[in-house]
Amino acid sequence: MPTSSNYFHLHLVSDSTGETLITVARAVAAQYANVTAVEHVYPLVRSQKQLDRVLDEIEESPGIVLFTLLEKDLVSRLEGKCKEINIPSLSIIGPVMQLFEAYLGAATTGRVGAQHVLNAEYFQRIDALNYTMIHDDGQHVEGLEEADVVLVGVSRTSKTPTSIYLANRGIRTANVPLVPGIPLPHQLETLKKPLVVSLHATPERLIQVRQNRLLTMGDRDNETYIDKQAVADEVAFARRLSAKFNWVLLDVTRRSIEETAAAIMKLYADRQRARPLE
Repeated sequence: MPTSSNYFHLHLVSDSTGETLITVARAVAAQYANVTAVEHVYPLVRSQKQLDRVLDEIEESPGIVLFTLLEKDLVSRLEGKCKEINIPSLSIIGPVMQLFEAYLGAATTGRVGAQHVLNAEYFQRIDALNYTMIHDDGQHVEGLEEADVVLVGVSRTSKTPTSIYLANRGIRTANVPLVPGIPLPHQLETLKKPLVVSLHATPERLIQVRQNRLLTMGDRDNETYIDKQAVADEVAFARRLSAKFNWVLLDVTRRSIEETAAAIMKLYADRQRARPLE
């Protein structure tokens, strides 16, 4: 790639959904702030005909090729084409599979998309998603005790997206907004089973996020929503409630949704491990 370029083509070829490839590729690409990856994602590539179309696009826009293919003929053809046009290619799961085989002393089954089978874990995620959608934003508080995790926090602390992310990991998550002047649902005050996590951020960060929200909605008249003192009072109100009910405090000021969810999953796992000792 010419050193003057500020972008490059990134081809992601998968015989399944491509989620693994996308996650790995973006994690690495994020480390290069001065260059942008132009993603070409090819999911469900399972035949020579499908691969032919992929190879045509790769040849038209050369770049880095990452793949998760299990069919050896497809792998051989893809690698051969990349070598022919002199571009790099790498199997993301190949080295890991070799490590497993060496350690376990057994060959892989070669099942395409094996991680997406309709097993108990899959249906647990579906159940969690259904529960989370029903119990979003303080709805149906009578069912809060059935949650694994309950998120609380003032407006724009990313309660809903974090809840959905956790649900995708099979964790039944409800969320309840904390609003000064509005009484808490009594169910929230007496929870025994769920882990209650209070999400908070600095007033400055909340004001920034809320201003962007108002601009998006075209609402320029809601001054209280972004008033510095009012927002600071909201943050203090949420902290007092957290201390009163002994909720876990989690600062999300500089956390992405993924980082917030990872911290909550660790808290939840630690709590589950500790429970038999109680």
